[in-house]
Amino acid sequence: MPDSRSAPGAGPRVALDALLAGPSGGTLRRAQWLAAVDQLLRPHLPAGLAAHARLANVRGRRLVFLVDAPAWHARLRLASPGLIDAARSLGLEVEAVGIKVAAQPLDPPAAPRPPPAAGPSPGLQAALALLRSGADDAPEPR
Repeated sequence: MPDSRSAPGAGPRVALDALLAGPSGGTLRRAQWLAAVDQLLRPHLPAGLAAHARLANVRGRRLVFLVDAPAWHARLRLASPGLIDAARSLGLEVEAVGIKVAAQPLDPPAAPRPPPAAGPSPGLQAALALLRSGADDAPEPR
């Protein structure tokens, strides 16, 4: 009987190939390409700005970036000539940079968790005491 186990990682690769071959394949390939271009342009962003800016699109001859605050919009606007040169060195025919400010953070922070309590809360202790006292007064089951 042939070995039925596939090579490690073959499952996700087969699934990705199936998605790319489907009707939404063009959209997925475009998203992958934009992510790759974003990673190539990221080193050309000023220090500190990379965490607050993301390449959202390449529309015609314009790079469109998304930032998470107006202050980063100004910093990115000042860095636009360097980004255009970097994009041209990658083979993109761009002439301008468009910048949009996101209504929400680019990477939303994880929901804060309350620290674990050192012991049961007073409300829980009172509820347990009530249950215990009620159990003492209850008649024996038949």
